[in-house]
Amino acid sequence: MQAVDSCLPPGDKPRPPNIQGDIPPSGGQTIRSVALTGLFILALLYTLHLGQVVFLPLTIAVMLSVLLAPIPRWLRRIHVPEPVSATLLLSIVVFGLGYGMTFLAEPAAGWLEKAPHVFREAEYKLRVIKKPMQELSKAGELIATATTLDEAKKVQKVEIHNGIWPARMFTITSELLMGGATMLILLFFLLSSGDLFLEKLVKILPTFEDKKRAVEIVREIEHRLARYLVTVSGINIALGIAVGVGMHLLGMPNAPLWGVMAAMLTFIPYLGHMIGVSVVTLVAAVTFDDLGQILTVGGLYWALAVIEGTLVNPMIVGHRLELNPVIIVVALMLWGWIWGIGGTFVAVPLMVGVKIFCDHIEPLAPIGEFLGAREGGG
Repeated sequence: MQAVDSCLPPGDKPRPPNIQGDIPPSGGQTIRSVALTGLFILALLYTLHLGQVVFLPLTIAVMLSVLLAPIPRWLRRIHVPEPVSATLLLSIVVFGLGYGMTFLAEPAAGWLEKAPHVFREAEYKLRVIKKPMQELSKAGELIATATTLDEAKKVQKVEIHNGIWPARMFTITSELLMGGATMLILLFFLLSSGDLFLEKLVKILPTFEDKKRAVEIVREIEHRLARYLVTVSGINIALGIAVGVGMHLLGMPNAPLWGVMAAMLTFIPYLGHMIGVSVVTLVAAVTFDDLGQILTVGGLYWALAVIEGTLVNPMIVGHRLELNPVIIVVALMLWGWIWGIGGTFVAVPLMVGVKIFCDHIEPLAPIGEFLGAREGGG
């Protein structure tokens, strides 16, 4: 022991081993940490699912506040108070939505009322396409019947017709109106509060460097997310105008309705275009007798959607904010389960916001890289 002491510099003495610090964490502790993290994530997702009435309007309000925040900030420079600018903005938004709903409500309600007739007539007119598919289906059933041992057992189909459809529609409409009112109230307070939350965050941070970094991160996230939302909204509106004009030139009734539908459904990647093509094809099947004209309507919508998805969107939005296609599909499924149809509309902006946040926080950078698309757009 004295020989060991003589090798040390003067004043240094050998320290006893740090039993707890020298031993790496065991496998059991790692498994326990992963399990606790997984349980926390599941609990969080289920809480979001149960609190849909609160969290969905809040999320939409936050996104809209990020989108509209530059306007009150600019008006503040010319000495317009933020509550006044928020009131003006919301008045314009409410008036625009009210006018649009009044303009489109009657034709939309008419098509919803004629939906059963539309499906029957479309099925009759598209029987030329349906017949080969039915023959393939019958062939498959024959093969399945030949390989089934127990052919005698047949399951009786029982159809339950719900006679309270109008009551369900009234409930859904009431929930939409309540959610919309809640979203507008939250949006007003978010816009009128200005930078209040950022100021509070800066106030509680301990050092000047932390305060400066927090402001830079928040401003960068706000700027990039706002730019993304504005760009994507502009692209979707342009697609809606193109679809509306195309439907009008092809003689489709209520062309503005299909344009607005296309603009809204484009916020749902992949699935939205499929729904839009199916809807306009069904309407065309009811409107026209010529099969070629029916397929032209669906083909035009699909061609415009392909141009938007493969050329316009990547060229304007850029690949820095593009998401992995697998992540998009998983996000649509996940947020669709959590918040229903509203969740599918906010899924992609939410994931873009998460990617931007992770890109600016060094420990979370690998998650941001995982969420992003392949570099070069491939």
